Amino acid sequence: MMKINILPESFEFLHPHFLWLLLVLPVLVFWYLWVGNTDKSRLTIGNTRGLLQANTLLSRSRYILPLLRIAAVGFLIIALARPRTYSVSRKTKTNKGIDIVMAIDVSASMLAKDLRPNRLEALKKVATHFVNKRPNDRIGIVAYAGESFTKTPITSDKDIVVRNIKELHWGEIDGGTAIGMGLGSAINRIKDSKAKSKVIILLTDGVNNSGFVDPMTAAEIAKDLKIKVYTIGIGTNGNALTPVAKNQDGSFHYSLQRVEIDENLLKNIANETGGKYFRATSNTKLKKIYDEINKMEKTKIEEFTYYNYDEQFRFWALLAGILLLIELLLRFTIYKSFI
Repeated sequence: MMKINILPESFEFLHPHFLWLLLVLPVLVFWYLWVGNTDKSRLTIGNTRGLLQANTLLSRSRYILPLLRIAAVGFLIIALARPRTYSVSRKTKTNKGIDIVMAIDVSASMLAKDLRPNRLEALKKVATHFVNKRPNDRIGIVAYAGESFTKTPITSDKDIVVRNIKELHWGEIDGGTAIGMGLGSAINRIKDSKAKSKVIILLTDGVNNSGFVDPMTAAEIAKDLKIKVYTIGIGTNGNALTPVAKNQDGSFHYSLQRVEIDENLLKNIANETGGKYFRATSNTKLKKIYDEINKMEKTKIEEFTYYNYDEQFRFWALLAGILLLIELLLRFTIYKSFI
C-alpha cells in the first residue's frame, strides 16, 4: 500500500552564512555619503556667483550612483546565499502487513468479576484499543465457548472489527470451553492469508473441556502453516466471583469459585508455534499484555522523501546586474560632467 503526503511549500537559504556580508552595506553607505565627499579636489576662487547655477537637482541627485552600486552588491550577496523555495512529498509504503485473528473465550466464566466490571468487558475494551493501534493490518474475530464461530472474517475495516468486538456477549454459544475448536477456527480463517506474518491471539479463562479438536493438534497445524499463536490466560490467582446460576429475572447468582486455567496447555501452544504465553490477573496487566504483543508484531513501513527545489538566486543576480548596468550608463551619460 502506497500513501503520498505533500507538505506545504517552504523557503530557505542554502548558504545563509553569506548573509553576514549584508552588514558591510551600512559601512559602504557611510563611506560614499560622508568620507567620499571629503576626498575631493578643492578649487579656491574669489567669486562663486558663476557657479551657483551648478547646484541643480541633477547635481544633487548624483548620489544615486553609489546607492545603485550598493544595492547591486546587496542583491549579489543575497544571490550568493542561494535563496530557494522547496516542496516536500513523502511516500509511505507498507508491506503486506500482518493478519491477526483474535480467538476470544465467551463462556459464562468470562463474566467473573475479578476484572472490572468483568473479564469479558475488560477484554472488549483492551481489544478495541489494540485494534485501533493496528491501522495497517487486517484483523478477524473468532468467538468460542463449547463450540466456535467466526464473528468477523479477516478485514482491514477497523470499524467493523471494533463494532463486532463490542457486540461480543455470553450466551451466543453453548456452554463449555473448547480451546481446540477456538484455535482451529482461527487457523481456518488465517491459513490462506498472503500476509507476510500470520498471528493468532488466543484468550481463555478456563481449561479445555469441550469440543472434538485437540488443542495441541491444532497447535501443530498452526506451526506447519507458520502461524504464530500468542496465548493469554485471563483471571486472578485464587478465587473470583463467578456466575453459578441464572436467576428468573435474567441476572446471575455469583459465588466465590477457584480460578482454573490450564496454563501448561497455553504455554505449550505458544511454545509450539513460536509465540508467547501471558497471564492477565488485572485490567492493567491485560492492557500491558496487548501493548507488548503490539510492540512485538510490527508492520514494516518504508518512507521515501522527495524534495523539489525552485532556485531563486538567478533573479537576484540578474537584478544586481541590471542595477550595475544602469549605474554605468548614468555615470557615463547624464552624470558624466559631475564625476
